[in-house]
Amino acid sequence: MSEHDSAPAGAKPAPSNLVMRVLAALVLAPLTIAIAYVGGWLWVLLVTLVSIGLFAEWLTVVGAGSAALTGAGTIVIAMMGAAVAFGGLKTSVIIGLAGGALVTLIARGKFIWAATGFAYAAAALLASILVRKDLVNGFTALMFVLLVVWATDIGGYFAGRSIGGPKLWPRVSPKKTWSGALGGFVASLLVAVGFAACGLGKLAPLLLVSAILSIVSALGDLFESAVKRRFDVKDSSHLIPGHGGLMDRLDGFVAAILMAWIIGFLRHGVHSAGSGLMVW
Repeated sequence: MSEHDSAPAGAKPAPSNLVMRVLAALVLAPLTIAIAYVGGWLWVLLVTLVSIGLFAEWLTVVGAGSAALTGAGTIVIAMMGAAVAFGGLKTSVIIGLAGGALVTLIARGKFIWAATGFAYAAAALLASILVRKDLVNGFTALMFVLLVVWATDIGGYFAGRSIGGPKLWPRVSPKKTWSGALGGFVASLLVAVGFAACGLGKLAPLLLVSAILSIVSALGDLFESAVKRRFDVKDSSHLIPGHGGLMDRLDGFVAAILMAWIIGFLRHGVHSAGSGLMVW
């Protein structure tokens, strides 16, 4: 979720809420980076737990959070993560397809929403793991995606609050502005400039990829806002102080990491997606 989504454009942030946001970010961001750097089973474990959380929150948002449905999805996602960790991507996909069918059957009246939520969580799981599994450029690619998403959020937050102006999509997210969207986009391009300056890629391709990921991240944000508005929910949960839930915090990342994997896959194949994203 973009930071400027939580208060009217031009309004001053509530000091206590802003402090909670900053403190949570100062703890979670370094921890995430450290685990991403280590990679391996530790990263897989983190991503699997987060994906289970995303699915559980999704079910709560759409009003389908039964114990049976949540339990079934948890088991399937855990099995998918374990399979990928041990190199069984095909096995993980088969488990996911079978599990998705099971979730759909259990959900009954909410089967479309439950199936969508499962696909959302499963895509986040597989893309996050596969981008990092690239032995050559996995960590670099993952950091690039994370920083682009964070820059889009932070740039949007401050531009939206300081400039204000016309609303981006009032019916879906009445507090987002065009100035915030542009500010986040420009901030994301600075990430590409920084990576190129550090010799981690060519500037022109990185600018293009950064632009694509920033736009996709913003669309992921709007998608989550549309789902919450459809079910009249403000926050997906209160798990993260000052930020809401996992869906609120990771909506842009889920969309961006999936797009990053698609780009990398199309260029260098399934297991070298990180290099496909960064090496041009």
